[in-house]
Amino acid sequence: MTTFSKKALLTLSALTLSIGASFSALAESVKSVAVTAIVEHPALDSVRDGVLDALNEAGYSEGKNLKWQYQSAQGNTGTAAQIARKFIGDQPDAIVAIATPSAQAAVAGTKRIPIVFSAVTDPVEGQLTPSWEASGTNVTGVSDALVLSKQMELVKQIVPEAKRIGMVFNPGEANSVAVVNALKEILPQYGLTLVEAAAPRSVDVGSAARSLVGKVDVIYTNTDNNVVSAYEALVKVGNDMKIPLIASDTDSVKRGAIAALGVDYRELGQQTGRIVVRILKGEKPGDIKPQTSEKIQLFVNLAAAEKQGVTLSQELIDSAAEIIR
Repeated sequence: MTTFSKKALLTLSALTLSIGASFSALAESVKSVAVTAIVEHPALDSVRDGVLDALNEAGYSEGKNLKWQYQSAQGNTGTAAQIARKFIGDQPDAIVAIATPSAQAAVAGTKRIPIVFSAVTDPVEGQLTPSWEASGTNVTGVSDALVLSKQMELVKQIVPEAKRIGMVFNPGEANSVAVVNALKEILPQYGLTLVEAAAPRSVDVGSAARSLVGKVDVIYTNTDNNVVSAYEALVKVGNDMKIPLIASDTDSVKRGAIAALGVDYRELGQQTGRIVVRILKGEKPGDIKPQTSEKIQLFVNLAAAEKQGVTLSQELIDSAAEIIR
């Protein structure tokens, strides 16, 4: 072999190593975030979009240094488990699990990949974390839990004569069951009793609402995913039968509820995304305490109030962050 060919070979080897190192560095600089949601509806979609907002704000951009995946289970817990297995197999840098069933599926599948839950009412009741303190595990996130006493005060403001409050919910969703149990404890303080109506599937929401006709003075809905995804069915019953609807999901007000004192789900997603950024930058999820929403707002819908036979006080209207006319 000539001296020239030896030099050429050395140069080629060095170039190959340099290119390999460049590709390796590029691969390391790209972060992967996989997002799973139990169903698509305005609130959960806003969470997803808010997460991406926060990632973009932190400098993570799709097609450059961010690999972004999103899948919805379309309300099916079996599909949620399949999505979780697929994402775990992809080994992303973080999994964002929106709503309790999707979070439960992800947490059941891995103890290693960081999981950040969002729009989960009670992560302890849902067995995602042992407490509201830093878990020491691979799980943290942001809850959309609301103070139920404030919710019931809103009910009494809107329907002061109410005695019986109806609630449509999925008995298979842990957080909804937790809300039902908590309501049973506090309602006597407000002179209210609870009438339950089960909706195990989204298609059951309309019939569950109709079962409450003649039995309740008002219907309250929490952030139950079956109910929220089929909220129009509930609105039809409320409008037709003049039963006031009061929600805890602010997006439901735009869809026909009279009012909601709840979180801004886009901001909830952004708050969730900021936790994801901390993890991408090296923090361990087990060192980050689960958080609750940073902002609670009142939304009112004047047209819905008229259709459901309610006159809202000017004081309540003036205190609203958003008024739908």
